[in-house]
Amino acid sequence: MQLSPLVFVGGLLLVYAALAIVVAVVFASPTVPLSRRRPELQASQHTSGLTKLTDHAVTALNQQLRDRGPGLLSRERLDSAGLKKQPGDYLLFGGAAAFVAAAIGFVLGGLVPAFLLLVTTPVGLVLLLNVLVSRRRRKFDEQVPDALQMLAGGLRAGHSLLRAVDAAAEENESPMKDELSRVVNETRIGRDLGESLADVARRTSNEDFASITRAIEIHREVGGDLAVVLDNVGETIRDRTRLRGQVKALSAEGRMSAMVLMALPILMFTGLVMFNPTYSKTFLTTIPGFLMIAASVVLLAVGGFWLSRLIKPKF
Repeated sequence: MQLSPLVFVGGLLLVYAALAIVVAVVFASPTVPLSRRRPELQASQHTSGLTKLTDHAVTALNQQLRDRGPGLLSRERLDSAGLKKQPGDYLLFGGAAAFVAAAIGFVLGGLVPAFLLLVTTPVGLVLLLNVLVSRRRRKFDEQVPDALQMLAGGLRAGHSLLRAVDAAAEENESPMKDELSRVVNETRIGRDLGESLADVARRTSNEDFASITRAIEIHREVGGDLAVVLDNVGETIRDRTRLRGQVKALSAEGRMSAMVLMALPILMFTGLVMFNPTYSKTFLTTIPGFLMIAASVVLLAVGGFWLSRLIKPKF
């Protein structure tokens, strides 16, 4: 079987074309597109209208919250909760969550459940923020003795105070790591070390860290061996922590009783709705029923607050 010369020439041209493509791909100098060299330019070119509207709304909300001063929702409050967001972001998220909850309530139950969800969703977000703040402060309280021991050890090894704080930040976990790293960064840009440490004590509401701050300030004024002073402060803090643990163990029965008393009405109402829907319609479909539920929630909240004060001794 003989091949035509045209077929031979065509195959040869295809081979040369393949070689040219390989050379062009392998040996050609790669050029990085502008979108990869300057991603912020691409982001600004492809920003949607909804994103721009959201950015303007967040900026306006942050400005309004700054003008009103510190309150229930402030930047310091979000820092205490460990949230790396502006107050406007959290407020906008709360409004969107309340709107979605109200829409779901209207679809499932009508106007009254929609109104209840619209009111209770922001309250739930505020309670969630308080829970995050309490959890972060509790973990910070547990880390203070170890951080103080690391700080005293760094000073005893010959490091400066700022370097000892930096080393303690590197060896700890969040939230102690975040707070001490913030102190180091603020000090490096010119802020006084004592002011930064005082802000940490105020932000975490920690009396032990406030004692450490006062000890450091006194040492900076009168001099002396700061490592020995911090060792004495650390011993006092450990004794106080031991006493706090004993008080917590002695009040465990009261806290358990408070949890049972708080959960019992909720569980009973849930069981009533599940096992006897006809009887529970009085609470879910009539105005007196909604009023009774609202009164129950208020009384339950007051009772829970009262019990929390009884089982939280101060020493």
